[in-house]
Amino acid sequence: MVNVGYYNGVIAPLEELMIPANDRSNYYGDGVYEAVYGRNYKMFAVDEHIARFFRSCRMLKIEPNITPDALLELFDKLIHQCDSHEFVLYWQMTRGTALRGHAFPKGVSPNLLITVRPHVLLDNGSKRFKLLSQEDNRYYFCNIKTINLLPNVLANQAAKDAGCDEAVFVRNGYVTEGSHSNMAILKDGAFITAPLTNLILPGVTRSHCIEICREHGIPVQERAFSFAELMDADEVIVMASSVQGVAVSHINGKEVGGKAPALYETIRTAYRNKWLKETE
Repeated sequence: MVNVGYYNGVIAPLEELMIPANDRSNYYGDGVYEAVYGRNYKMFAVDEHIARFFRSCRMLKIEPNITPDALLELFDKLIHQCDSHEFVLYWQMTRGTALRGHAFPKGVSPNLLITVRPHVLLDNGSKRFKLLSQEDNRYYFCNIKTINLLPNVLANQAAKDAGCDEAVFVRNGYVTEGSHSNMAILKDGAFITAPLTNLILPGVTRSHCIEICREHGIPVQERAFSFAELMDADEVIVMASSVQGVAVSHINGKEVGGKAPALYETIRTAYRNKWLKETE
């Protein structure tokens, strides 16, 4: 199959897969999700994504009906059915299927959806992103990887409409994260990124970048930084599993960064090499 689909034990081409209308994702976005990228039937940092998935389930009081080991075995089975050398595997679990009602339904089991699609993760060494700032008007559960993403969708579309690659959220003058990424800046030789609170997602790529910086003796500061600091940074870096780490050239049409290309390249190259090694 080119695009593999799985739903509660049924495996079929994704385009043919059917989901009940009463799945609570349809009414409330009542679920959590994750995505991993890989090649050669190997998934990068999959254990970290699975751990975050179960953490998100606990925070939403969803009780998974599958263990981490069984989930990993299922992933391995599905990626071997995808006709592609490189792929992205996405999965989500919702609270279950029930007639519409705000309170948690009783006596239902969670629904598990998994998709595997061809996807080539590009080396973004020569690319720099353009960002558009957006007021962070999201709720206060940004640390849960929930499928409730409407503010993120609207912010990302605003960025696309402005000819940009990503939106950067700003809350009370301070940078939180992107619409589907974490943000970091390089300033005076240090790597600075927002601390882990309920206002940002604990990104897997973010954690790898921090680890790489420490391995290379680059000072790391996990602290709040302002939009003014973002605009004055030596480099601005967008971090996500889908792009790894990409530097930024413009924010709101103004040139930014470009003052510490060697330091940025050290981090980017180390991350890329780690990805290649773990998926070879």
